Amino acid sequence: MKFIILFSLISRLFALDVGYIELEASFKKPLYLSPHVNNSNILYVVEQRGMIWELNDGIKSKTPFLDIRDKVHTPVFPGDERGLLGFAMSPNFQTDNFIYVNYINNNDSTVISRFNGKEEEKLISFKQPFSNHNGGMILFGPDGYLYISVGDGGDAGDPYNNSQNLKNFFGTILRIDVNTSKGYKIPDSNPFKGMNDIKEEIWSYGIRNAWRFSFDKTTGDMYMGDVGQNSWEEINFQSYLSKGGENYGWNHYEGDSLYLDKKQISSVVMPIYVYPNNANIIKVLLGWKEDGARGCSVTGGYVYRGNLITELKGRYLFGDYCTGKIWSFKYENENILDFQDLTESINVNNGNKTIYISSFGQDLDGELYIVDYSGTIYKLINK
Repeated sequence: MKFIILFSLISRLFALDVGYIELEASFKKPLYLSPHVNNSNILYVVEQRGMIWELNDGIKSKTPFLDIRDKVHTPVFPGDERGLLGFAMSPNFQTDNFIYVNYINNNDSTVISRFNGKEEEKLISFKQPFSNHNGGMILFGPDGYLYISVGDGGDAGDPYNNSQNLKNFFGTILRIDVNTSKGYKIPDSNPFKGMNDIKEEIWSYGIRNAWRFSFDKTTGDMYMGDVGQNSWEEINFQSYLSKGGENYGWNHYEGDSLYLDKKQISSVVMPIYVYPNNANIIKVLLGWKEDGARGCSVTGGYVYRGNLITELKGRYLFGDYCTGKIWSFKYENENILDFQDLTESINVNNGNKTIYISSFGQDLDGELYIVDYSGTIYKLINK
């Protein structure tokens, strides 16, 4: 394994020295990392092309854990966001052998499927109008329900106003009960359960593209990174006490500002943090560096609950795909405390390499990982 210094941060209160171990660098366009539910040594890495690989003590399996390339859309141009986007293992995997995936198929439809070995059961499927803003996160919450992010359907500005329309799945977080042998159920506690002409699966809405969200392993609070349009990237927060039904404002609001000429709407939940979307996405897609830019695509992260890096405990880490920047803060009593820009002291290959943060990951022990779309998985450790 190769040891590299990731960052060294001096704050007013403490000196934070964090490094990382390079676990594996042979993946092809990895998008996500997820732990085994019972074995802390095993991680799963999702590749956009339709394959999931096992990492056991940092060693990549010789054969894929799941290979559904024949079912998954193959990206054909830079910026094509379709493919295998998310993976979650059943909390009861030892007894039911179920895994869940979120992918775009060859007919440009989102598919939420349950697999038992090679046997697939499609739970939800709907057509995507464009090639981007597909969402993709799929994650079991602390309540045992399956949460699924769905983007607004794509193109600029949500032209069909999907995110404010509860009659479709677009621009939402869904919440379903998959503790069934077949199909799924709508939890009785879902906010729109029993309402006519509304998708009862919806948990929250007004979302542009919640590429990655997570639950704090200790508190159960949700943190969500919602990718912006032209001006603002945002982090949203949902308390573990939430009853659902939050409207996060898109496409009337981008970040905490009105979007273009849209009118104000009531009962909008504003983000807890925003940063400017000022990196040139075309330059990024061509591999050019955007020095000085804050970003153009937020990658939501995790609250650190591991034991390797004491000073990080209780801090939320997130980053930006385009610029490779990483930030951290504590969120307490509706206030962001001790915000840290961790990027200045990042030193990857002496600055000659830009990491494209497609995802962060968290293992059973609460330790954090970085997924670099270029093909490498890194584990954060104490220097």
